[in-house]
Amino acid sequence: TFCKRVRANDREYNEKFQYASNCIMTSKYNIITFLAVNLFEQFQEVANTYFLFLLILQLIPQISSLSWFTTIVPLVLVLSITAVKDATDDYFRHKSDNQVNNRQSQVLIGGILQKEKWMNVRVGDIIKLENNQFVAADLLLLSSSEPHGLCYIETAELDGETNMKVRQSLSVTSELGDPNNLAQFDGEVVCEPPNNKLDRFCGTLYWKDCKYPLSNQNMLLRGCVLRNTESCYGLVIFAGPDTKLMQNSGRTKFKRTSIDRLMNTLVLWIFGFLVCMGVILAIGNAVWEKEVGALFQSFLPWDPPVDNFLFSAFLSFWSYVIILNTVVPISLYVSVEVIRLGHSYFINWDRRMFCSRSNTAAEARTTTLNEELGQVEYIFSDKTGTLTQNIMTFNKCSINGHTYGEEQHMARVQALDFSAWNPLAARDFCFYDQSLLDAVMEGEPAVHEFFRVLSLCHTVMSEEKSEGELLYKAQSPDEGALVTAARNFGFVFRSRTPGTVTTQELGKAVTYTLLAILDFNNIRKRMSVIVRNPEGRIRLYCKGADTVLFERLHSCNHELMNVTSDHLNEYAGDGLRTLAVAYRDLSEEQWEEWSEHFRGADKATDCRDDRLAAAYEEIEQYMMLLGATAIEDKLQEGVPETIAILSLANIKIWVLTGDKQETAVNIGYSCKMLTDDMTEIFIVNGHTVQSVREELRYNGDVCPSKCPPSQAPPPSLLESISGEFALIISGHSLAHALEADMEREFLETACACRAVICCRVTPLQKALVVELVKRHKKAVTLAIGDGANDVSMIKTAHIGVGISGQEGIQAVLASDYSFSQFRFLQRLLLVHGRWSYLRMCRFLCYFFYKNFAFTMVHFWFGFFCGFSAQTVYDQYFITLYNIVYTSLPVLAMGIFDQDVPEQRSLEYPKLYEPGQLNLLFNKREFFICIAQGIYTSVVLFFIPYGVLSHATQSNGVPLADYQTFAVTTATALVIVVSVQIALDTGYWTAINHFFIWGSLGTYFTILFAMHSSILFNIFPKQFHFLGSAHNTLGQPVVWLTIALATVICIAPVLAFRFLKLDLKPQLSDTKKRKPGASGSTLGRLGRGGSRRSGYAFAHQEGFGELITSGKNMRLSSLALATFASRHSSSWIDTLQKVILNSFNISQYTVFTFFMN
Repeated sequence: TFCKRVRANDREYNEKFQYASNCIMTSKYNIITFLAVNLFEQFQEVANTYFLFLLILQLIPQISSLSWFTTIVPLVLVLSITAVKDATDDYFRHKSDNQVNNRQSQVLIGGILQKEKWMNVRVGDIIKLENNQFVAADLLLLSSSEPHGLCYIETAELDGETNMKVRQSLSVTSELGDPNNLAQFDGEVVCEPPNNKLDRFCGTLYWKDCKYPLSNQNMLLRGCVLRNTESCYGLVIFAGPDTKLMQNSGRTKFKRTSIDRLMNTLVLWIFGFLVCMGVILAIGNAVWEKEVGALFQSFLPWDPPVDNFLFSAFLSFWSYVIILNTVVPISLYVSVEVIRLGHSYFINWDRRMFCSRSNTAAEARTTTLNEELGQVEYIFSDKTGTLTQNIMTFNKCSINGHTYGEEQHMARVQALDFSAWNPLAARDFCFYDQSLLDAVMEGEPAVHEFFRVLSLCHTVMSEEKSEGELLYKAQSPDEGALVTAARNFGFVFRSRTPGTVTTQELGKAVTYTLLAILDFNNIRKRMSVIVRNPEGRIRLYCKGADTVLFERLHSCNHELMNVTSDHLNEYAGDGLRTLAVAYRDLSEEQWEEWSEHFRGADKATDCRDDRLAAAYEEIEQYMMLLGATAIEDKLQEGVPETIAILSLANIKIWVLTGDKQETAVNIGYSCKMLTDDMTEIFIVNGHTVQSVREELRYNGDVCPSKCPPSQAPPPSLLESISGEFALIISGHSLAHALEADMEREFLETACACRAVICCRVTPLQKALVVELVKRHKKAVTLAIGDGANDVSMIKTAHIGVGISGQEGIQAVLASDYSFSQFRFLQRLLLVHGRWSYLRMCRFLCYFFYKNFAFTMVHFWFGFFCGFSAQTVYDQYFITLYNIVYTSLPVLAMGIFDQDVPEQRSLEYPKLYEPGQLNLLFNKREFFICIAQGIYTSVVLFFIPYGVLSHATQSNGVPLADYQTFAVTTATALVIVVSVQIALDTGYWTAINHFFIWGSLGTYFTILFAMHSSILFNIFPKQFHFLGSAHNTLGQPVVWLTIALATVICIAPVLAFRFLKLDLKPQLSDTKKRKPGASGSTLGRLGRGGSRRSGYAFAHQEGFGELITSGKNMRLSSLALATFASRHSSSWIDTLQKVILNSFNISQYTVFTFFMN
């Protein structure tokens, strides 16, 4: 149903509907709302709410036995650090939004073009676009400087494709090119509401009592770039958040790691445990006060307002909640943020992730997700610009049974110099095989005819600004590469008109009469042209996929076809995109007879496409094979190796691309995601719900791992078949597969395959696939892309990675991490991610251990102090324990620790699996840590208590006093936890030594200073332990007690670790020192020649008809019969590349500096 009405040049009418403005906002805060919204978000963290609650309790004098500043200072610090980080992130979002919103656009107001900011453009405005400008909103194309209302656009920001696309205005508005005429235009558009479908638009234009249907071919979408068109005018239909680009961009989500979520759960558990301990001690207090405390009332009455033992127990409960709150100190969260910040700097400083060519360093754009990098199970990758460079090069060819181009990879061979004999040669074209050039110069007929086909059989447009300066405008980079190859070997395409093609063959101008173009489509997988040469001979030239072209060859080509097929298999083995090339001579009678059939099919009103296909099929028979071409879609450096290593780490890689199926399949082979060793490669290409369901269920007969949606297959079964199958699904099929009743079936099929490639998908579909895996597999996902069409999946995945490439910086701005090349991903995950996860897990295990050991001593002491909420240690030790005495050693371990060197992490990808299985920190490991902490607290309390209760000084004075016990227990605690972290540290640097032993020295220094007479004389009410440290630590029995407690605490840990290392070693234990070793029905791609399915065609159907109709020719071109058309507009192939400069220091320089 149509529910949007837009009237041109009538802002007052359109404002009644309150349509969205063209201002976009991706930020979360503004100056007014920041403090309130940010604090609200932060207090959604259970821990922050918990500490706020404790702070309130500490402000109540009757129950507080600790000063309020011990909680408020760290809480404010944590909230401030997080707020500053969030504000910084949002500032950059505001900056990006302002940059876009303040772009200038020419708006037609009152018949005059006025410059307006994008944010001020309104629905119903008519705006003028000029060549190479971004489209400001979703526009209905009204007119263009090109004939017939045509214009050319580049849609890289929408679908990742850099090839040119054509849009055309309605004929009734195409003549309104003058601003005065457009100012009088008052047409009204009734159309569909805002939606995210990039390839569909449905509406109607009402003007002058007539109505005209509108389709996607009449629309220019926001994010596109106007190319090869001097200017055009458009009517704003959707603005700002209603545009299809923004509808596909997804919302900015607050991302948290699985460890964060687990810690929230653990904090709740610990709080429950804390309440239980408080209840136990409160009950003890009630019993003690009733049975024993009553005896002291005469000389030690209750403090007001306590008047009975029950109220005393109530206050005691809250006092113990405050005392025991250090089981989860707020310093834990400060330390976590510091460690994450350190890991982020290591990523930024890593020289091995620095690209010198683009001067771009890796950047951790967030500090909250580093350990999640060590747990990734699924990677969702864009293709164009992420896996590939989107640069096509003519690498090899086979002509008449001879293969050329074999020497190009040999370093000692220099590229051929074409400019010496061909002034029209492209300067950036490289070819290395001299024998092909010799064959051209020697006049071999087959070689000449081969390049003649490449110079004539295409839909490329040529622009010649000055004599000899040719610029080809190809709809696909594949065609551009083939025509450029013919150009350099002497067969130069110069110009075309609707009826002629002009070339320059070895310096001689030749004009062919263009009789027909048999256009390309996905079903035909080929295109042909029929031309008449100057001598009057008619010939059909054809190029296409070998699988379809070989079937149409004359029987005399059998031997040549076998040889060429071998060459094609060889090219496919190198991951090249291949095409077969053939021709057929036609007599005048054959041409006339077929031409009649063709004209009849072309004019048919019913089944026109089928009739045309039958006519094409009739003439494309009995052809003579010339050879084959091999084009390389250049992969980014190291892509196959990176994918192979990540696969060994049990990371599954899915490619989600807006590109064609054939192109995506070919890249799958190039980067070794697809191999000829696979049992089956399933292609799901159905157009209806039923056909997609049947195709997915058909896989169940072939793939043994396919299980009913309600029953997940066992992991062992999935692993046993994971190397057997691949799934390729198109966007229209995926739309059905993602429906609620089919998504589980699709997911189980896809997860049973080693490789999954989704083709022709929209940006929103990319995000839906990621969301599907997140929801059902409970696995950590990572999305990586380089264009605006990838932003939605980057925001949806747990971790988003942006490639700073040729498609703008939108992906980088939306990402959590960014770098310039896909190959850096293996280092980000296997080195930085694995280390971050390992360090964070070791940090958390130790932190919970040391704090339970510290806090539970208070619990045991409660049974010996009348449950009076008396602390074991003095309050300064309680305050400094987590801030000074034990903070730096655990920070050093959390920032610098390693289990194996970085090279081992890359050599043995299986080392990555513990993170995926969440083995290093989970609920089981947590309970082990707190059990060890509780055991340590028992030893630290009862050993000194048992010894000191009967010990005496050398002069006979008993040692059984509170202050001696407090100093002995505190000293034993600091020594035990220091020895424990020394055992836990796997990678020693000078920093670790300094922090561990320095913390011990700091403890004794502060201890003696606080127990000195100097501070007592200055603050007599604050320092009560006068001389306790000197008296206590001067006794040999105290040191023997500390030594005994240390041995009893540490010996079981040492024994357990030695036994575990001997009986059940982990992979990291064994690798520390060892040297490294390093159709509508389901289609099948067979093993033989399967790679050649990725033939070198990536453009749209319909360009042939545009050329022969003359609609895309300039008026001046129609008058030219023999020479080049000269276009006045300029052509710029790509957006200006944005380079992020960053200063770089290696992490390992830091390590080396601080190592022993």
